[in-house]
Amino acid sequence: MTPIAPDSEFSRIIDIRHIDDRPIVLTATPEECLALARRFGIVSVGPMSATLTLLRDGPVIRANGRLQAAIIQSCAISADDLPVTINEPLTLRFVPAVGDKAPTDDEIELTEEDCDEIEFSGERFELGEAVAQSLALAIDPFATGPNADLVRKAVGLLDENAAGPFAALAALKGKG
Repeated sequence: MTPIAPDSEFSRIIDIRHIDDRPIVLTATPEECLALARRFGIVSVGPMSATLTLLRDGPVIRANGRLQAAIIQSCAISADDLPVTINEPLTLRFVPAVGDKAPTDDEIELTEEDCDEIEFSGERFELGEAVAQSLALAIDPFATGPNADLVRKAVGLLDENAAGPFAALAALKGKG
């Protein structure tokens, strides 16, 4: 498995004809980690890896395993660097593309399983991009660090829950 698709920062193409029961380990290079950090708007990514077992169920491929990454993101309140460890289970489902789906006015009911489907065509699918997107979903956009309360106090927001949703705006307005 070598990176093939240049449009993904973490491309790992899998040929369905070569799937067996051995776990696959996808590890990001330092260059890929740097590109993923830029893409997701965080300070850094690395190291990052995913260990997955691929199972064929007819034309459907299931990937089960774990994503592990050490990232640094900015605190949502203080903007300080915030080291975060990500250790998430992964369950991905790759399904053959069904062709163009014409939009209809009919209401469509989706099951939980339908929401996690990733379409592919031919004999190959993109596992690395699916892992990269899973990393993006694991990043908490509202993570706060140890200095968050000091910043809240500095702008007059002592308790983020007690003052209501517009307290931060009122505090900032009073500073101007």
